[in-house]
Amino acid sequence: MRDIHELSAEDTLALFKTLECPTLAEMNGEYRGEQLRAPGPISSVICTLFTNNPLLFGKWLSKSFRPADESSGRGYNSLTHFGRVTRQGPMRTLIAPSRFDGRPAYQLVYRAFHSICGFVHMVDEVRRLDAGRYLGIGTIGFTDAQRRVPLPFLLSGPIGPYGGDMGRERVGF
Repeated sequence: MRDIHELSAEDTLALFKTLECPTLAEMNGEYRGEQLRAPGPISSVICTLFTNNPLLFGKWLSKSFRPADESSGRGYNSLTHFGRVTRQGPMRTLIAPSRFDGRPAYQLVYRAFHSICGFVHMVDEVRRLDAGRYLGIGTIGFTDAQRRVPLPFLLSGPIGPYGGDMGRERVGF
């Protein structure tokens, strides 16, 4: 298999469709994050705004998760902002059908919490690439067409423990 970093966004999505879903229990701890190749120039700008913007959010470092019960979990992103590590983008996690192929995926649903990620309807899907590495496909947008643009990323770990719940949940979500 070619290096995941060399794949186009289309090839990365094709690979994602062949992978298996991790369990809620498996996704427990902090996972180093790395943005992969976006499908085009507009997507690249959007990814940079959310994952490497020192003025607004900072540089994305990792995602952290914990199972909450048998059907869902919690999580957040860690970023470095002016030399300080911050936690942002709280999420609810669950196993749900992928919007790309209908098969089970570990989903990160940001809309469950009040945050900029929730506001822009961000949803990430994750599947196991191999031991300790997970391929993710992020989506963002206000329309169905926008939310079908795959924004690939790689998670590696766990590299540390979950740091604790954060964020304010949306009532009735």
